[in-house]
Amino acid sequence: MESLVVMGVSGCGKSSLAAAVASLLRLPLIEGDEFHPETNQAKMRAGIALSDMDRADWLALLGQQLALHPHGAVLTCSALKRSYRDQLRAASPGLRFAWLDLDQDAALARVAQRGAAHLFPPSLVASQFNALEPPIGEGGVLRLDALLPLTTLRDQVMAWLATPATSRGTP
Repeated sequence: MESLVVMGVSGCGKSSLAAAVASLLRLPLIEGDEFHPETNQAKMRAGIALSDMDRADWLALLGQQLALHPHGAVLTCSALKRSYRDQLRAASPGLRFAWLDLDQDAALARVAQRGAAHLFPPSLVASQFNALEPPIGEGGVLRLDALLPLTTLRDQVMAWLATPATSRGTP
């Protein structure tokens, strides 16, 4: 079984979809936010957007986590830039990405509903869209409408994963 990254900006529903897919596939769930160092967490809580340098060690750690699960895992990670996705691909050959796509207004509304206890404040949503390099045209990526019901999204991912790799846009 290949590993899967459920990706997208904050508020797109990564955690919910990843948990649903991991449960069905009986694979470990790796919650990417849990691996941010305290310095990154403090910056985000303070409303400071993370830089590529801030994310470097975090992405390396996520790659290590994927490598620890050679039989597959489901990871939540924003994976905003192609270089981030390529770094994760290098750590886990055959890695696939389920991209939860939604617009900035919808993301902002969802993040605002979470409340102050969440790591990521609404003030940072725009920074995620500024950093986002959509994975359009990249192999091994399924684009999903993040506003669809969770069960629909889960079923779309499961159907996609069940197709031969050559049918999924694998390079």
